[in-house]
Amino acid sequence: MTGDFLGFETLLSPTEQGIVARVRDFLRDEVAPIANEYWARAEFPFPLIDGFRKLDIAGLMYDGLAEHRGSRLLNGFVSMELCRADPSVNTFWGVHAGLAMGSIDRCGSAEQRERWLPPMARLDKIGAFALTEPHGGSDVSGGLETTARRDGDHWVLNGEKKWIGNGTFADLIVVWARDEDDHHVKGFVVEKDTPGFVPTKIEGKIALRSVQNADIVLTDCVVGDDNRLANARSFRDTSDVLRLTRGGVAWGSVGCMMGAYEHALAYATQREQFGRPIAKFQLVQDHLATMLGNITSSLALVVRLSQLQDQGINADEHSALAKSVVTSRMRETVALAREVLGGNGILLEHNVARYFADAEALYSYEGTREINQLIVGRAITGMSAFV
Repeated sequence: MTGDFLGFETLLSPTEQGIVARVRDFLRDEVAPIANEYWARAEFPFPLIDGFRKLDIAGLMYDGLAEHRGSRLLNGFVSMELCRADPSVNTFWGVHAGLAMGSIDRCGSAEQRERWLPPMARLDKIGAFALTEPHGGSDVSGGLETTARRDGDHWVLNGEKKWIGNGTFADLIVVWARDEDDHHVKGFVVEKDTPGFVPTKIEGKIALRSVQNADIVLTDCVVGDDNRLANARSFRDTSDVLRLTRGGVAWGSVGCMMGAYEHALAYATQREQFGRPIAKFQLVQDHLATMLGNITSSLALVVRLSQLQDQGINADEHSALAKSVVTSRMRETVALAREVLGGNGILLEHNVARYFADAEALYSYEGTREINQLIVGRAITGMSAFV
């Protein structure tokens, strides 16, 4: 039995359901068989990019970039399917098609969108998004240290970025920096191999190991004014991008727990102890039912969030609530899946261990639980508890 217990996928149009089915088939045939191998080696599965290119899904959220302009609901289901197969692959996708392309779409000029988005939609150019810094996480809006100084028709960037997904190999990196003149945060597209731009792969991760996160150092990195995102004038514009992608993390988290649940269910029906499948034991069924309940309630939440996004009436607190609640339910779900497998739950060969580890990264990025709770708290009380 799949994790979509109530059949939410039927809310999509027949065309959209066909796109999801095509993605699911690709993930089953091409991604799932190699996910553990690349995760164990902490390498990105570059051979998959051509397959993703043929799916034609990178431009789903943007006008004129894919055969079918999809809804936010469709994009959510695609993200869920990606994470259901491999959270690392979904993170690569979310950074490229969500954060990087989304920044250019929302904050770029018409010329910039035309210059960069079509090749990114074709995956001829891969994108990254550089906001987080070594000394700043949750306080990034006020504590951004990377600077941008205007010098004629160029800008000079200096600073450091951390945890930048796709950062080691991306062709286009959206770097957010504080203008030394007016102190507002602005966005710049830095192209790979630009002098003064140095990415270094982060080693030793225990989650999303296939994602190539980078520490980035910018030393007198010069970019033209035509690479400054024309409509990124303050951190408010950065927040507009994060509001949409934070919902994508919630969708991915549903996929993560769905993948863990489905592997645990398959294992429980096959693994025998005391002369019968462990799926016949009451406590195992209790774990499975709890997992399915978490998935179903979380799926209902993200479906409604995407509907609000499609209607253009979602707010920060809507995305924040979804991210906070769903990632918390995900943590419980993957832990129960690991418990169903007992000692085998820590072995990659049984798959659940990968979801169990990867969930920790999804729980933390795009706003911690505490930060998202405070965003919701501010909305419902009218009072800010932020320091």
